Amino acid sequence: MVDELQRVRITVIGGVQGVGFRFFAQREAQNRQLTGYVKNCPDGSVVLEAQGKPSALEALALSLEHGPRMARVERVQVSPKAVCPGEMEFEIRFD
Repeated sequence: MVDELQRVRITVIGGVQGVGFRFFAQREAQNRQLTGYVKNCPDGSVVLEAQGKPSALEALALSLEHGPRMARVERVQVSPKAVCPGEMEFEIRFD
């Protein structure tokens, strides 16, 4: 059975800026063949939107609970989003 594409928004809260978290998240997403983006937020959190197979999204969320070595993850929040047709890559946004 082929998994249907899903999209989620993941907010990672804690000491997650200035420790390479966005690059970690991008590598983890790309390794799982996910598309979407990751960016820092003004409140100190990191937000991702990721799209792909449900099992890959679950694996990504689990990896983000640990993050890179210097990160201190306190909480990971996952919520469903609408799929974005035609998205081709997972990028780091600097906006």
